[in-house]
Amino acid sequence: MSQIRLDKFLSGQMPEISRTGAKELLKKGLVTVDGVTVKRFDHKLDPEKAVVAVSGNVISYREHLYIMLNKPSGVVCATRDKVTETVMELLPPELRRQGLFPAGRLDKDSVGFVLLTDDGDLAHRMLSPVSHVPKKYFVRLENPVEPSAVDIFASGMTIDGDEKCLPAELEILSENECFVTLHEGKFHQIKRMFEATGNQVTYLKRVKIGGVDLDDQLEEGKARLLEDNEIKSLISCQ
Repeated sequence: MSQIRLDKFLSGQMPEISRTGAKELLKKGLVTVDGVTVKRFDHKLDPEKAVVAVSGNVISYREHLYIMLNKPSGVVCATRDKVTETVMELLPPELRRQGLFPAGRLDKDSVGFVLLTDDGDLAHRMLSPVSHVPKKYFVRLENPVEPSAVDIFASGMTIDGDEKCLPAELEILSENECFVTLHEGKFHQIKRMFEATGNQVTYLKRVKIGGVDLDDQLEEGKARLLEDNEIKSLISCQ
């Protein structure tokens, strides 16, 4: 990997520290690289090989962050919004980093798994129509689920007159509850699909992206880093 400046490394790996704050740490002699105190902010290092510590605490390097957020209702999937709270505002300070964004959208009134990352290449591949990364949703409906909807969803139904959908999997759980797995992300797609069958969605929760399940121990509004095996599972679905 190419070398980067020490101040950039510090501000990138320590979300609570700005580039100016990193320079102050360096001036105070609080930063070591491979055990040697370094005060120059433009000192170059290989972030994957160098051992950087601040006040004796080693700073683990992560080129990209992959964050699982359990989105509550009423929050929008955007990096900023002048009116409504965004998913970015739910992140604790230790998970914040410049360049993070939601990889895909989830309706304001829907809940569940939102992936936040600063890996633009991965997000592009995930959102590309060519990739068809599956996303699974738990759905609660106003009326009973008609068994015939299973075949209708699987056939690749048409919604709003002329908008063709890719085949989707519908698994009926109970009279008014089901799982739906999509391989694309049209606007309000699940709601529109059920409306086309004469039903209404009353609750929608995304429970899986690719090969990664929403952590059932993660409370709404909370977030955590994906584990290495989860990242590999996510990438392998593309």
